[in-house]
Amino acid sequence: MSERKVRVRFAPSPTGPLHMGGVRTALYNYLFAKKNNGDFILRVEDTDQNRYVSGAEDYIVKALEWSGLTIDEGPGIGGEFGPYRQSERKESYKEYADQLIKSENAYYAFDTAEDLNSMREMAKKAKMANWQYNSITRNSMKNSLTLSSEEVKRKLDNGEPYTIRIKMPRNEDVRFYDEIRGWVIVNTNNMDDKVIFKGDGMPTYHLANVVDDYKMKISHVIRGEEWLPSAPLHVLLYKYLNWEDVMPKFAHLPLILKPDGNGKLSKRDGDRLGFPVFPLQWKDPSSGEISSGYKENGYFSEAFVNMLAFLGWNPGNAKELYSIEELINDFSLERVGKSGAKFDPEKTKWFNQQHLRNKSNNELAILMQKGISHETDIAYLEGVAELMKERAVFVNELLEDDYFFSIPENFDEKTFRKKWKENSFEIMNNLKSVFEGDNEFSVSTIESNFKNFLEANSLGMGAVLPCFRLILTGKGMGPSAFAIAALLGKKEVLKRFESKTTFFNELYKEKNKVQ
Repeated sequence: MSERKVRVRFAPSPTGPLHMGGVRTALYNYLFAKKNNGDFILRVEDTDQNRYVSGAEDYIVKALEWSGLTIDEGPGIGGEFGPYRQSERKESYKEYADQLIKSENAYYAFDTAEDLNSMREMAKKAKMANWQYNSITRNSMKNSLTLSSEEVKRKLDNGEPYTIRIKMPRNEDVRFYDEIRGWVIVNTNNMDDKVIFKGDGMPTYHLANVVDDYKMKISHVIRGEEWLPSAPLHVLLYKYLNWEDVMPKFAHLPLILKPDGNGKLSKRDGDRLGFPVFPLQWKDPSSGEISSGYKENGYFSEAFVNMLAFLGWNPGNAKELYSIEELINDFSLERVGKSGAKFDPEKTKWFNQQHLRNKSNNELAILMQKGISHETDIAYLEGVAELMKERAVFVNELLEDDYFFSIPENFDEKTFRKKWKENSFEIMNNLKSVFEGDNEFSVSTIESNFKNFLEANSLGMGAVLPCFRLILTGKGMGPSAFAIAALLGKKEVLKRFESKTTFFNELYKEKNKVQ
């Protein structure tokens, strides 16, 4: 038998914005598919129409697109196994529910919501915790196992509301191998008769996802840990539908935990601690509430993806910075852990910082140009990027220092008070004269002339450099003052000497006049 082609699916429900945990699930599916020359499929699981949120599907598609996870098949793209929205596949599920009824692995249940609530209340009074519809309690309920065949037919013919429940066997071990967790064994006595088909003609997630995975020839189901309790039911459905020989392999991913490690990461944690939990900004269509996104907060998509990859997976070496192509090359399910992965917002910033540093000055300059209103020469912005990239986490921080674009109006008062002395005016004017004679005005000539000036006048670096920096930038520290001067150019530097030397001298005299 030839080996099956790898086909994986990311199957979110359009009930709101895509959480970063969902993006990680999509990422691991994508990496696994591409590593194994397989297909990455988007399937929208919209069987629960009551929870459908307008705009959520479009958000999911855009979030995957921004993250660089190219869909091979899905809504709006197509493919030979479509349609890719479960609501559009509605007609294909009933025959399988009927097949399960016919094989006596499922049954009709006519219990109303009131009936079920009544049973739960009775169980509570009898001090029975967590009442379930199962192999024991089903015998006291209204279903095709307790009613006569004539009564069942009459109810169906009369169009009475019903659901179809799986008939869970008594005291059987369900075994399956999880690619991350190893063998999982669950006894059916701990499982209930889940509803697999609803009265509105729609399947529940359990039946729909098994049927769709079968019909779409899915080879591996890689999904969140929250679906692990449902996996034994899905294994039984494959068995009862006689699809065991094509049942996909399962891999259940660990949770993404809060920064303190205590519980699953939620939107509330992001709001409380000041970091996004969604890839893109989301505006709630009903409340108008806006939730921030990584993109709008200035994160590179490749840094976001790099960070997500390490929340549960490690390459087995010291390498931390990865491109998507490198992740595809190194990824394996064997190196995904079982334990929850603690989210670290500071580490996320570190990833962005490192990806920023690894970009060329030209790439950064193009991004910077989008953040300024006035037209600025790209070569000049490349120079700013070169000086600022080691200090920045986000692109907008490369533009924070306005002295690159205009003579600074503000200045560091502490540096001024400490470093500007009575003779600073004369020293700065003399230094200006030295620079006037520098025709090359490069970093090396500026630095050489500066040091020669210090030596010729028996001056220390601490007496001159801070004042020189104040004139250029208004700040007490920053990138190399010689590099800043070279970037600004001789004409601009002399202009700043002209205005700022006089300004600081007058200020010094004002502050030090006799009281």
